[in-house]
Amino acid sequence: MNEMTMIDRDVTTGTLKISARKAQVYYGETHAIKDVDIDIEDKMVTAFIGPSGCGKSTFLRCLNRMNDTIDICRVEGQIQLDGQDIYDPKVDPVQLRARVGMVFQKPNPFPKSIFDNVAYGPRIHGLARNRADLDEIVEKSLRRAALWDEVKDRLQAPGTGLSGGQQQRLCIARAVATAPEVLLMDEPCSALDPIATAQVEELIDELRSNFSVVIVTHSMQQAARVSQRTAFFHLGNLVEFGETGDIFTNPSDPRTESYITGRIG
Repeated sequence: MNEMTMIDRDVTTGTLKISARKAQVYYGETHAIKDVDIDIEDKMVTAFIGPSGCGKSTFLRCLNRMNDTIDICRVEGQIQLDGQDIYDPKVDPVQLRARVGMVFQKPNPFPKSIFDNVAYGPRIHGLARNRADLDEIVEKSLRRAALWDEVKDRLQAPGTGLSGGQQQRLCIARAVATAPEVLLMDEPCSALDPIATAQVEELIDELRSNFSVVIVTHSMQQAARVSQRTAFFHLGNLVEFGETGDIFTNPSDPRTESYITGRIG
C-alpha cells in the first residue's frame, strides 16, 4: 500500500467505495470531463444521467481505466478505489478490471458456450483451483444474474443463441464471475425490449446487496426506479449529485430542473 491508501476514506461510515477529485478527461485538445468530484458508496446503485454527449459514459469508463484503450484520451486528477489511486503506475489495469466489472450497452457474449462465457474471467485470473470450483463459480454467477434456471440444461450451447435479454444477463453473469467489488453498467437496457428491461432492472436492485453498482442511463424513469443516488452531467460538468428522490423532486440547480422537465436534452 502506498501513502495515498487512506486519503478521502469515509471512516465514519465505511461505505465509500470510489472517490474522484478534480477528475478531467481530454480527447486530444477537447476537454470532455471537467473537475468532477464525486463519492460513490458501496452496496448502492448510483445513476449517471444527462443528455447525449454530456460525458456520463466517458466518466464511467474512467472508473475501470477503459479510457486507457483510446490513444488520444488523457485522464487527470485523482480517482480512488478503496482509498488507492487507480491511476498509480503500480496498479495493473487487468487486475483493476477484475475488481471493477463492466456491462456494455449492447450485449456482447463471446462466441463460446454459455459455460465458457462465464468461466472465462475466473480462468484467466486463476480464481478456480479445479473443475468443481469452476462449476460452482459458473452456477453462482448465473444464479446472481437470474439466468441459471433458463440455461442450466444447455450450458454447452452458444451464448450467442440466447435472446437479447438473456444475452445481457449472461454478460452480467460474466462480469460478476470474477467477484468484482464494483459493477459498471453503460446503458445496459437500451438494446432491450420492455420485458427484458424490467428483468434487468429487478436484477440490478438485487445485485446492490453484494456490489456497488454504477449505471449510465438515458432514461430518467430508469434512474428513478433503480438508483439511490443520481448524478446529473451536462456539457462535461457534474452539475448535481445527491439522493435520487431529491434530484428528481427538488433539484438545486436550474440546469437539472430543465433537463428533468424536458426543456434541455
